[in-house]
Amino acid sequence: MKNSEKLNLIMTLEGATQERLAQRIGVTFATLNSWVNERSAPRAAAQRKIDRLYREVTGHDEPLEEPLAAKKAILAEKSKQYKNILRLILESPDLRDQFLLSLTYNTNRIEGSSLSEMETAAVMFDNVALPHKTLVEQMEVKNHQAALNYLLSYLTDSQTIDEGLVLKLHSMLMNGIREDAGRYRQHPVRIVGANIPPANYPKIPALMPELFKKMDEQEGDLVRQIAVLHGEFEKIHPFSDGNGRIGRLLIQAMALRQDYPPAIISQKKKRKYHAALNKSQHTGETGELEEFLCDAFLTGIRLMERK
Repeated sequence: MKNSEKLNLIMTLEGATQERLAQRIGVTFATLNSWVNERSAPRAAAQRKIDRLYREVTGHDEPLEEPLAAKKAILAEKSKQYKNILRLILESPDLRDQFLLSLTYNTNRIEGSSLSEMETAAVMFDNVALPHKTLVEQMEVKNHQAALNYLLSYLTDSQTIDEGLVLKLHSMLMNGIREDAGRYRQHPVRIVGANIPPANYPKIPALMPELFKKMDEQEGDLVRQIAVLHGEFEKIHPFSDGNGRIGRLLIQAMALRQDYPPAIISQKKKRKYHAALNKSQHTGETGELEEFLCDAFLTGIRLMERK
């Protein structure tokens, strides 16, 4: 593993910026940035600090060759430290609220919401009405909160992801916003910003059960499975609106039922997320999306660790 990959992995696991990591190693931001972008290499003393920090953060003496393999291994190890992640979230009010806020704020911002994280929290937890924001944006917050709460409760009793669950989540997400809430689209659509033709709407009722069958297969590489199925769901694009948010809720469902943490897909990484998703849909190559999801799951682990 190259030094740039080690440094990026350390920042992912620690949730650290380049500035913070530079301070820990004892170098300037410019020096660290040069290492990260492979414009220069650290000297021996700095290299020892990087290797020591890598061991402390990852628990591995020797770096795995591939960054994606390293992230998957670390994610699996850290997830195993918790006997039941879903139960822990549900029984810890602070964790539950943090996940509700992080997932709701980020998913809505990815779809264009103008609410800040503080405003989202005010709407979610204090039932504050924001006169300077649109009613729809505030309904989107409350609806996503309700849908996510429903999903967490549902997963305590069932691990099945099926048509009934997805239509229920959509009906809650679009409640009071769209007349077709909880129903598949009955018209053609174009996915804005993506050169991907969605499924013809008459085929959706047949395509979705096939997708649910694949979601029921809980063996093998979980991160890869989620990456593949997320790409397939978004390519089908079964609803008139809300496909991105429903797709990201399904990521949480597939992860939590196998005792992985929720994936915090940050709105700050929206372009990287869409680029990785589009590549997987165009080429079938899911490596970039898998690595992006690993980073999102590891962010969820940091919330579990209350970092």
